Amino acid sequence: MKILVTGAAGFIGSAACRFLIRKTNCSVVGLDALTYASSLDCLAEVNDGQRFVFERVDVCHPGEVERVFREHRPDAVIHLAAQTHVDRSIDVPGVFIQTNIVGTYTLLEAARHYWTSLDRADRDSFRFLHVSTDEVYGSLGAEGRFSEDTPYAPSSPYSASKASADHLARAWHHTYKLPVLVSNCSNNYGPYQFPEKLIPAMIMKGLRGEPLPIYGNGRNVRDWLYVEDHVEALYTILRKGRVGEKYNIGGNAERTNNEVVEAICAALDEFLPDAPHRPHRNLISFVADRPGHDLRYAVDSRKIRCELGWQPRTDFEIGLHQTVRWFLDNHDWSRLIWSSRYAGERLGLPAMEVVP
Repeated sequence: MKILVTGAAGFIGSAACRFLIRKTNCSVVGLDALTYASSLDCLAEVNDGQRFVFERVDVCHPGEVERVFREHRPDAVIHLAAQTHVDRSIDVPGVFIQTNIVGTYTLLEAARHYWTSLDRADRDSFRFLHVSTDEVYGSLGAEGRFSEDTPYAPSSPYSASKASADHLARAWHHTYKLPVLVSNCSNNYGPYQFPEKLIPAMIMKGLRGEPLPIYGNGRNVRDWLYVEDHVEALYTILRKGRVGEKYNIGGNAERTNNEVVEAICAALDEFLPDAPHRPHRNLISFVADRPGHDLRYAVDSRKIRCELGWQPRTDFEIGLHQTVRWFLDNHDWSRLIWSSRYAGERLGLPAMEVVP
């Protein structure tokens, strides 16, 4: 099987490419525009020109996307290309509308035209997996979990753009019969994550002895999913999922932001016993909350577990330790990003207009 992975040089996309090359017999076409959060370093171990081919292409460019389909003739698509950081979506929502909505539309149309050109057997086996987020469902109270039937209630520009993309993907299935599947995952973490996200940002700041800023009171809850578990779930859906269905992917690891940062501090203390700023928890500070910050996300993964036999393998504490260790062992990679593309500055606090 040849799989086209969009967003291939990003965090989850590169993990998907590495998984497919390491653990399956698939060949992979990686497509990425190489934006600020992408890095070919994430693909170095698989980018050998044999079972993996890389195309520097923006999903918003129809002609180039159509060329990729025409030249490489994939059997399936895993669509991961997206702008993903909520704080950035507050600052520059138009970028999210363009990539996440227009880009998904462009890819769906290219896939549809390619799919209709295939012979009957290849049409029947073709799959388009659109990868999304649990944030499309909005915010939960103290109890309950998101199911596949939970109504959409996005509350940030990011989640609204992903909700729109989800609706497009499902519409292309219902209207044009394109064999689409949709997945909605909880918060990912793991190696190679760009350090604007909570876990790598706290690791990087902790290493430098900088304050560890937690939004609001730190009681916001997320369900954490190790990225390698996530990409295994995506491959499972691609092979076994029912066309037209959606599957929630969770890590069964609800934690408050306070608990996550405290655990990172404990891991840094363990790995760096001689650090001058130990104990690292003394670096924790509380800052103004994110506008519209959702209180709690939690994912019900019973459908993918019962129908497809997938469940997360990685305990959160073990996965977090592995992640902290990876950032320590690969400090050159993250330090280069920190010095040239992102240095931990606060995003997502737009200046408020003064009303006379």
